[in-house]
Amino acid sequence: MAESDLIGTWTRIFQNEARGIRRGHSWHLEFDYSIDTECLYDWKDYIRNTSARFRCTECGRSWPSNQVKVIFHMRLSGTTGTVKIRPYRQNCKICSDAPMVNPNIEENNIKILMENLVKKIRIKCYHEKIGQKRRYFERYDVESPHEPSHCEGCIRGICNK
Repeated sequence: MAESDLIGTWTRIFQNEARGIRRGHSWHLEFDYSIDTECLYDWKDYIRNTSARFRCTECGRSWPSNQVKVIFHMRLSGTTGTVKIRPYRQNCKICSDAPMVNPNIEENNIKILMENLVKKIRIKCYHEKIGQKRRYFERYDVESPHEPSHCEGCIRGICNK
């Protein structure tokens, strides 16, 4: 999937989920590969795990992972909300010096991430008292263990947070 298609899918699902957050308020989503677990002043964070597939750009090898971290930073300014998103990458364990590649997250798991994100926005930005019940992502059958040395989240110390 092309980067623009990926962003379009995430944005479409987010807009659909965020539509009813607060009357007269608008929210938008943007990918920002520079964000980390440390939030800037007046931003709130949310870290979730999901499953995804990866494909090496060097050898074409594909692998599933159920340990894919996605970080969200959110901020409400007046009636406008912004969510920055960063999905963490992995690289191929077969190729030496393989580049990190973005996860390919199934649309249903994106929807689950967005549902949970909107609940977190309502709690953190609007101080609503809603249940913490969250939907869990659909997992892949994974045959080999998670490889921390090939996971951007583990390398940055995020996977154990």
